[in-house]
Amino acid sequence: MKYSDISGLSEKELNKKATELRKEIFEAKMKNSLGQLANPMTIRASRRDVARLKTAAAAKKAKAVKG
Repeated sequence: MKYSDISGLSEKELNKKATELRKEIFEAKMKNSLGQLANPMTIRASRRDVARLKTAAAAKKAKAVKG
């Protein structure tokens, strides 16, 4: 997921996607602890996607307050 893809979404959509990704991270961590996750790097990628979503949401919020 790239920041350019995220920047066009509304705040509600950003929050919804972040929540979905957090659930995926939780499930991936559980699978990883049981040894069922094929690629543990997906956890890192999902965490970074959540950070991108949070950054975009904060930028939209600051822009709304400022302008």
